[in-house]
Amino acid sequence: MYNILKHAHSGLRWVLLLALVVAIVAGFQAWKRGGQYKKGAALFALIVTHTQLILGLVLYFISPLVNFEEGFMKNEVTRFYTIEHLTTMLIAIALITIGYSRAKRKAEDAAAGKSLFVFMLIGLILILLGIPWPFRGLGGGWF
Repeated sequence: MYNILKHAHSGLRWVLLLALVVAIVAGFQAWKRGGQYKKGAALFALIVTHTQLILGLVLYFISPLVNFEEGFMKNEVTRFYTIEHLTTMLIAIALITIGYSRAKRKAEDAAAGKSLFVFMLIGLILILLGIPWPFRGLGGGWF
């Protein structure tokens, strides 16, 4: 069960990253180019983000990498999965959710696009920083 959830969480990251890029581009176009704010792209990004959150929380509670034993902060891998990954992703998800909610309430497409662009871009940057990429040496893979 753990391996299935881990691979689902890791593989869905690519869908999330693509969805966020599409939503950010749509927000930028609505903000700077006067285009129409595309609610579908932002909603899809929000849904995938929250799906990732649910998978991640389930993994957090069953993962052997998460442990609060004495000295866990000294081990880089344990510290990353126990504290850093969770904290970074929760902040990113909160910002993405706030950006979507603010954009939904705006009357003008340009204002909605700006809100969406700014919050989702910051969320995307945090997500990219919080992913255990293979080159970071934290035991993460590409899928």
